[in-house]
Amino acid sequence: MSLTVHTEERADVVVVSVAGELDMATAPQLQDQITDLLEKGHIRLVFDLSELSFCDSTGLSVFVRARNSADESGGVVRLAAPRRGVLRILEVSGLVEVLQTHPTVDEAVAGGTATAG
Repeated sequence: MSLTVHTEERADVVVVSVAGELDMATAPQLQDQITDLLEKGHIRLVFDLSELSFCDSTGLSVFVRARNSADESGGVVRLAAPRRGVLRILEVSGLVEVLQTHPTVDEAVAGGTATAG
């Protein structure tokens, strides 16, 4: 399966919808889009993971790099609506809190307390 990425601006936040499988083969595609967004000054990113069916450690590293880059610019990265399997990977890796994971896109866009489970 491939990866599709769509972006939508909501006020000062860009929602990045990620669908399909995020792994070693597809991670560079997402990384390129994140780099482009950050270079254009979009430093508040929410990743909609509701259609992401799989994410391996390479995919997780893309989210961590995005968070680190956004932090350096005074921005923020949040994850939203991960499916059960992806949420489990985030929990096992300890990244569910680090990556501010929210149960819905609207809650991630609004900010607030992060808890996906």
